[in-house]
Amino acid sequence: MALDSAKKMEIIKEFARKDTDTGSTEVQIALLSERIKYLTEHLKVNKKDHSSRLGLLKLVGQRKRLLRYLKRKDFDTYTKVITALSIRDK
Repeated sequence: MALDSAKKMEIIKEFARKDTDTGSTEVQIALLSERIKYLTEHLKVNKKDHSSRLGLLKLVGQRKRLLRYLKRKDFDTYTKVITALSIRDK
């Protein structure tokens, strides 16, 4: 299930670089993290939902690639994002 628009706008407002920013790396990582949290809770209840599990793995991989890019380009922003979203760093 996709995020509702109110929750999505709240996340965008928190992580956006400026008012009209909706596609920066930080925003994308935050939105993916929220979807990952939702799917994780869904899979705790619905253990046999393998198609959602595959979707979750794809989202985790996409977030991992975005985090690797952000770490390479702007390390300070990377540290702020992972602390705000409480994502572990290797």
